[in-house]
Amino acid sequence: MASYATKEGTFGYLKQFPKYSRDFFRFNGEAFLSSMGLGTFRKEPYREENYVLNYKDAVKTAVLNGINVIDTAINYRYQMSEREIGEALAELFAEGKATREQLFITSKAGFIPLEFPFPDPYDWINKNMLEAGLATKDDIVVDQHCMNPKFLRWSVERSLQNLGIETLDALFLHNPETQLGYVDYMTLRLRIAEAFKLFEALVAEGKIRHYGIAAWNGFLYEEGHTEYLSLRDIVAIAEEVGGKDHHLRFLEVPFNLAKPHAYSYANQKGPDGRYYTLLQAAYGYGLQCFAASSLLQMNLFKGKFDSRLGEMMGTGELTDIISALQFARSGGIMSALFGAVDPQHVEDNLLLAYVPQLPQETVQRVVKGEYAV
Repeated sequence: MASYATKEGTFGYLKQFPKYSRDFFRFNGEAFLSSMGLGTFRKEPYREENYVLNYKDAVKTAVLNGINVIDTAINYRYQMSEREIGEALAELFAEGKATREQLFITSKAGFIPLEFPFPDPYDWINKNMLEAGLATKDDIVVDQHCMNPKFLRWSVERSLQNLGIETLDALFLHNPETQLGYVDYMTLRLRIAEAFKLFEALVAEGKIRHYGIAAWNGFLYEEGHTEYLSLRDIVAIAEEVGGKDHHLRFLEVPFNLAKPHAYSYANQKGPDGRYYTLLQAAYGYGLQCFAASSLLQMNLFKGKFDSRLGEMMGTGELTDIISALQFARSGGIMSALFGAVDPQHVEDNLLLAYVPQLPQETVQRVVKGEYAV
């Protein structure tokens, strides 16, 4: 029994859903992934209500109904998101309703997670990081971000413990551009290189399968911006550290109707040195992309969508949320992530599983702004 998503396991999983559109699942070379994934981020971390809510039932509903991509991070809700996913997985596995080989599970490391209930952050950092020898004060940026390899290793091992699994299918270095403005770009490159060395070691140890970068605006800014990340540089670092057989495979970036830049803005150099959109450049380097913030944390829905948008995307009879997810999973995205605590919201969104994905010409028409939100 493998401790990660396999081709055979995920193929057996997708066969449980014969009525779904044939392109709902995508093959990434190693496993079949659902084109929608469940995310577990919750904004406004200091609101007590965010910790009373529990993702467990939503996770179980997603897995039982065709979503086999689960995305989280150690810092989401001070480790509570990972722990609730772990509870859900333990129950699914014990009940024989899912196996580890059927699921693609990702997490992230880089932000300081703290722990719920709310600790004093300075006390937590002193006790758990500085005194424990996981980092120095110089490694920690604005009391929230750290890429010391000792801290990153601790984060991964804690994530595995929280999730109750042996291996992450993908580990993302979480928003490394956070450090730019506090350290220079060359220092950041050196820190990423040290992180990638650790990640290659963690692959060899069987604790992760692959790794990547999750960035907010870093890959989407214009070149020269303080927080701009060069994909070409990131790939070069992976090759320096891991050779041509490195395990850098994934990016996770915002992609939604209001923020389509990964598809539309040519700001990244490809392997030939010419400028391409992020999605094009990623494809050129053999990387796969996940869409974060597919619904822009629900900020897309302050007004009703233009009715023509749903008609174009084959979602005219469905909700604006489903229309937004239809866009986010298109254009070269492997899986579009959405958050849901209520299991009914998961079921509602899965109506999209019956709808074919968008052809590229439709994505282009939407991105050009003719029908943009």
